Amino acid sequence: MKEILIISTGGTFNKVYDPLTGTLEIDKESKAVEQIASKWLCKLHLLNIIGKDSLDINTSDRQALVENIRKSTYQYIIVIHGTDTMDITASYLDKAKLDKSIILTGAMVPYSIDPTEATANLASAYGYTHLLKNSGIYIAMNGVIDNYLSIKKNRIEGKFDLQYV
Repeated sequence: MKEILIISTGGTFNKVYDPLTGTLEIDKESKAVEQIASKWLCKLHLLNIIGKDSLDINTSDRQALVENIRKSTYQYIIVIHGTDTMDITASYLDKAKLDKSIILTGAMVPYSIDPTEATANLASAYGYTHLLKNSGIYIAMNGVIDNYLSIKKNRIEGKFDLQYV
């Protein structure tokens, strides 16, 4: 079984309702990821960094992600990321020439509100790592998984689609 590192950067996947402010806040401990992984018969390694909505992620945050991946001994990495700028981060990772297999995933609806999509997306990413033979940057969202250049967020339908370029 492959050793897999999950890097959680925040995003909608990890949002939880804060009854004091009445807003959805990022759970920087990624309890959603831990809850999902606790049901699997394997040990996943979790690293929490950044802890932001993807609209707030900047170049400095992306560089921190690159550095964490670069110094990691893991060849297979899943990145939990917000969906609004997932493509920008995927391109940034690709340009960094990391020579690792990296799958970005996330959720359009917080796990804390409806765990179905977040669980399916993370499970898809996890399963796909076991098929990968080459390094590269991939996206696993809404039942489609491929190189990041072929997966696009369809903002009209609120899902990700496979689009061959």
